[in-house]
Amino acid sequence: MTLTPEAETVLKARYLRENETPDDMFWRVANHVASAETSYGHDAVSAAREYYEIMSGMIFLPNSPTLINAGKLKAQLAACFVLPVEDSLAGIFETLKHTALIHQSGGGTGFSFSRLRPQGDKVGITGGVSSGPLSFMHIYDMATQVVKQGAARRGANMAVLRVDHPDIVSFITAKQRPDVLNNFNLSVGISDVFMEAVKNQGDFDLINPRNGKTSKTMPAKEIFDLLVKMAWENGEPGLFFLDTVNKANPTPGLGVFESPNPCSEQPLLPYESCVLGSINLTKMVTGNGRDRRLDRGKLARVVRTAVRFLDNVIDVNCYPLPEVAAATRLTRKIGLGIMGLAELFILLDMPYASQQAVDLTADIMKLVTAEARAVSAELGCQRGNFPAFTDSIYAQQGYSHMRNATVTTIAPTGTISMIANCSSGIEPLFGLAMTRRVLDGRLITSINQVAVDYLKNQGLLNQEIYDQVAASGSVANMALPDKVKKVLATAHEIEPAWHVAHLAAAQKYTDNGVSKTVNLPKDAVPQDVADVFWSAYSKGCKGVTVYRDTSRDQQVLTHGISSGCDECQLS
Repeated sequence: MTLTPEAETVLKARYLRENETPDDMFWRVANHVASAETSYGHDAVSAAREYYEIMSGMIFLPNSPTLINAGKLKAQLAACFVLPVEDSLAGIFETLKHTALIHQSGGGTGFSFSRLRPQGDKVGITGGVSSGPLSFMHIYDMATQVVKQGAARRGANMAVLRVDHPDIVSFITAKQRPDVLNNFNLSVGISDVFMEAVKNQGDFDLINPRNGKTSKTMPAKEIFDLLVKMAWENGEPGLFFLDTVNKANPTPGLGVFESPNPCSEQPLLPYESCVLGSINLTKMVTGNGRDRRLDRGKLARVVRTAVRFLDNVIDVNCYPLPEVAAATRLTRKIGLGIMGLAELFILLDMPYASQQAVDLTADIMKLVTAEARAVSAELGCQRGNFPAFTDSIYAQQGYSHMRNATVTTIAPTGTISMIANCSSGIEPLFGLAMTRRVLDGRLITSINQVAVDYLKNQGLLNQEIYDQVAASGSVANMALPDKVKKVLATAHEIEPAWHVAHLAAAQKYTDNGVSKTVNLPKDAVPQDVADVFWSAYSKGCKGVTVYRDTSRDQQVLTHGISSGCDECQLS
């Protein structure tokens, strides 16, 4: 097992126990997850070996809580949770208690605050007036700040407010100050009715959730333009397309989706959790040079092993709340995704900004989801269907068996892609050399070895080129062939339309959602943001987030090697 200095730093700081090696960690996880096999009369030892091999080979990695907590007493292994927030003081603070327990266990939480009555509305019990959703979000934010997740990472939250809530303007502008709600990502729940009103330059009603009555009417475009303005200024809020999401609800009889998890890729019903894992596509390549191609057979085999792994996690997981255990076991949702897509394109000599690449993104996720669903059907036959199967879309579609209500999700893979030494999710490379702010503000630098090898294989690498890549993180301004510049183009050098095209291509064949940030250059204008929003909506995406470079004083990623970093080692 060869780990980069970046991976070693992250593993030591967050994942490894005292005196534990990375190899020990993977065996710990493999044995814990494989223990579920004995319940079904299968060999846990051989399963553990199989799980160890795909993890230690950086072929597949589960979400961080599984790597951190597996093998512990009362190990909580899921990353994503959604909790309900009801319109009562008791309900609001009961959910806050549940949030603290989930954060303590290593999970992240999503909430819709849309059921809460607006600021200034009457409170019948006391005769006073409501302080509104934003006030309670601040309380949740403060609580998150003081509850450490599993002694390894701080809590993360997603707050959603429907676009027709009377407090929507205050919600959209909540992060104008950089020092508020720092433990929250914000998304506006967008309806088809709203988008139609924006398109037709019409008025839009804001509805009091307490009584269903219109509290105010305003031009829809005024709200949309404010969304665009704030996203252009600091990247939030994102958009969460409620109707699109709920059209893909596999168990509509159980309720509707109101919120996703903190990174917006996993819509969940109240109290549901989901376990995630990702396949490293850089390990799915066969051949050399111009004969390189995607090894579809290997990818299918890894999918089969990964689905079984994730289904086992549901069985061995120790849930932080009985409500979460019940809701999770009712639908048994898993989310298998991909990472390393950007490097896969480089290995195949294919520009990210090309229709060929977009088609491959769709093709990969079509294969992953089809194979994962086939395995889930087999497991349903062997182990039993998820309990809510009878009233699910699968029973209506003629399936007789299905173990998991969902099988695929594309997560951001922030730290696990660092461990696997590949690009995150389906994102293009942010930079060919980067300085990354991790953990407690520590800076770690790296230069992308796949990009370096590509230049070397093209006969273009020398010390001067290497130094320029390290300094700027880009080849855009170098005297290199246009094809090379296109293949090695980084996120801000790629037109936003291509970002959205990959998001839509992946979403078409993904059960749950897709985490994807449309990175915009510093000189992007608000109209660029508006175009991204409309394009994502029209192409059937479940959500979209934009980020304009340097629009915040402090950001996670910067281009090139920073002279002020704590650990300036090249991977």
